[in-house]
Amino acid sequence: LKSYLIPHVDVFAYCLMPNHFHLFIRVNDLHNFEKGIKNFFISYAKAINQKYFRVGSLFQGRYKISEIDSDAYFTRIVTYIHQNPATSKLVNKIGDYKFSSYNSYLSSEKGSLLKRTEVLSWFGGIENFIEYHKVNETYEVFKTS
Repeated sequence: LKSYLIPHVDVFAYCLMPNHFHLFIRVNDLHNFEKGIKNFFISYAKAINQKYFRVGSLFQGRYKISEIDSDAYFTRIVTYIHQNPATSKLVNKIGDYKFSSYNSYLSSEKGSLLKRTEVLSWFGGIENFIEYHKVNETYEVFKTS
């Protein structure tokens, strides 16, 4: 992912689930992003097929793209992505899931590829970020229009 997409996107949140993944990004270079995401999916499918002695497509359908047009929608998407493992009953607490960007926001560790400062400012700081994530409700994230 790092070599295929990071040069062309800013990463806000991610979560790798057993049967799908969420990646919340801002695309900075659409042309190279499209090439990068295509190459990423091809490379990932080849690696999985090789590892598990399988053939054929790994992914069903195309990835979804949604325009984020408000602060509320931005925070809702980040929260939904991080809460996904708990709402799917994989863990009791979102902080217990290690394949998500949630804990990276709570850490001061350097070297993260996340836009931590920007995301935390959208939430109004780390305290609000934590509070938003405590709310355990389900809601429809993607707008239908």
